[in-house]
Amino acid sequence: MIKQEIKDLFLKVKNQNPLVHHITNNVTINDCANATLAIGGSPVMATSIEEVADMVKLANALVINFGTIDDETYASMVRAGQAANKKGIPVIFDPVGVGATPFRTNRAKDFLEHVNVSIVRGNASEVFALIGGEASTRGVDSGTLSISVRDLAKNAAAKLQTIAVISGELDTISNGNQIVQIENGDILLTRITGTGCMTASLIACFSGVTEDWFSAAIAGMSVMSLAGERARKAIQDNEGIGTYRMKLMDEIFLMDNQIWAEGVRLL
Repeated sequence: MIKQEIKDLFLKVKNQNPLVHHITNNVTINDCANATLAIGGSPVMATSIEEVADMVKLANALVINFGTIDDETYASMVRAGQAANKKGIPVIFDPVGVGATPFRTNRAKDFLEHVNVSIVRGNASEVFALIGGEASTRGVDSGTLSISVRDLAKNAAAKLQTIAVISGELDTISNGNQIVQIENGDILLTRITGTGCMTASLIACFSGVTEDWFSAAIAGMSVMSLAGERARKAIQDNEGIGTYRMKLMDEIFLMDNQIWAEGVRLL
């Protein structure tokens, strides 16, 4: 049933061209814009506090990414998030590096107190830190923690009243009751910048055309994982990470509901 619902979402994204407002980090902002375009959405990257609320009024979804957080950007994020809540569009929160420093961890928890987040997407350490756990986070890399990823996803979804999306060897998505894991992926996805950030953009595109944010989260996460898997198969033995990066964007652009349905492995 979920697979059929997700197949329908591909057509909705292509037909509706959802506008996704990003307040994201300056390392991967171009990647996020291109991934949004590749899957069929339309990106906007406005960050000024004077206009973010007005821009949200035009958008179908909002992405908040903590990658290069500072006080000025944070103020814009809160204003945009509250405008999104008022409009009723989904807020996708990527708590990049949460758990690494007190500053970003405290800001993330404060954000959740001021904004109702629809979907949280992060690695296990980031999500664990977000719900008050102690885990070792090194930059944007996941560290070690004393809870299974399935339990973490379910607990985080219930505690934060959101859809929890946790990237890893098996990507895991939970709404607090249901749990879906994605078996696709490739290790090379961890060797280039921006794959997590782009995933949040993909999730936003799908969530911008439906009220079923659980299916949208599965769709966005699985597109990245499957595209990464297919890109690895498309590169030659004498080609490296630069070619893989290019092929990854190609695979996102070429992805449709038939390719997805034939290739995705949901558990």
